[in-house]
Amino acid sequence: MFEAGIFLIDKPPDVTSFGVIRRLRRILGMKKVGHAGTLDPFATGLLIVCAGRQATRIIPRFMEGEKEYVATLQLGVETATHDTEGEVTARTPVGTLGNERLEECLGRFRGSQLQIPPAYSALKHKGKPLYYYARKGIEIEKEARQVEIRELVRTDGDHPLLGEDAQLDIRVVCSKGTYIRSLAADIGRELGCGAHLIQLRRIRSGCFTVAESLSWDRLGDENAYEYCMSRVISVDEAGKLLQ
Repeated sequence: MFEAGIFLIDKPPDVTSFGVIRRLRRILGMKKVGHAGTLDPFATGLLIVCAGRQATRIIPRFMEGEKEYVATLQLGVETATHDTEGEVTARTPVGTLGNERLEECLGRFRGSQLQIPPAYSALKHKGKPLYYYARKGIEIEKEARQVEIRELVRTDGDHPLLGEDAQLDIRVVCSKGTYIRSLAADIGRELGCGAHLIQLRRIRSGCFTVAESLSWDRLGDENAYEYCMSRVISVDEAGKLLQ
């Protein structure tokens, strides 16, 4: 009988992290299921799910790991949430952005820095997530937090970006607690045209990669339990990998 284990899930867009938990609870027939690091509904990629008491106890250890993302920024448009889910708050002509200007901008965000968490986030204030207050129009100022961005590079070549539809593709390797939405907005401000995140995919968390993940589609068919069991990571194995 299955008691505890870790599953790597490739979360699709428009599904919440808790939606993934609900499906795993149903497949496994158990309530004690949690995840290590929320992905926003529009985001995709690696979600580490821990099932069973022994597995959920080590969730904090999974969350300590370095994260890697690929993302696409829409330049010239700012939104309230710094992503596609919020209302547009500003539009600014992009003009022409050469590779040197873009590289100079990205270079300023590499290394250790202070980052202000976005207002629309799950970070708690007096027991409630910040988005609870933001949706009510209540402004909560959170202190900037120390984060580390070890790598930040363009993945769309070295061509100039031009005009209203200009998009910037990046890859980010960063410490826990780094908000890529905030990074996108900060890059936009540094470039002088604003920006928001239109695509985000987590491809690595610590030593685990999305290439190892279970397919979301196969978690919806009649053999989902057998599929999960064929790829489960034991608590002992996970503990060794986390050392």
